[in-house]
Amino acid sequence: MELKDLRPAEGSTKNRKRVGRGPASGTGKTAGRGMNGQKSRAGGGKGAGFEGGQTPLARRLPKLPGFRNFNRVEYLPVNVSRLDAKFEAGDVVDGESLKAKGIIKHADALVKVLGDGEITKALTVRVDKVSASAKAKIEAAGGKVEEPC
Repeated sequence: MELKDLRPAEGSTKNRKRVGRGPASGTGKTAGRGMNGQKSRAGGGKGAGFEGGQTPLARRLPKLPGFRNFNRVEYLPVNVSRLDAKFEAGDVVDGESLKAKGIIKHADALVKVLGDGEITKALTVRVDKVSASAKAKIEAAGGKVEEPC
C-alpha cells in the first residue's frame, strides 16, 4: 500500500450542495427555499431570542441589578494606624506623600482618613475627608487636620 492508494471510507464524505445553479442541479430557481415567505428571502427568518412577537426575555429583565447612584463619591480609606507606621513626626500627610509611601496608587485620588488603630506622632493631615474619631486621635497626638474648604 502506498500513499496514493489511501481513500476515505465509503460514504464518509459528501459533495457540498451547490444551490441556485440551474434546473438540472435539483436545487435551481428557488435554491431549495420553497416558494415565497420570510424564510425564502435573504436575511429572512427570525433572529435569536425571537419569541413569536412576545417581548423577549432579554428585554423583560432589568439591565443591571439594584440601584446605581451616579452622584456617589468614592474615597480611598486610610486608617490612622497606617499613618503612624509609615510617617515620621512632623510630616505632612497629603496625596503626594501618601503616593510616595505606597499607601495609594494615584496622588489625585480622594482619600478619607479613618480612626482605626492608634497614632502617637504629631502629623499635619491635608486630605479630602477625615472621620470624627480620626480627627480626635490626630489632635490628641499633637497633630492637626487641615481639610479643604
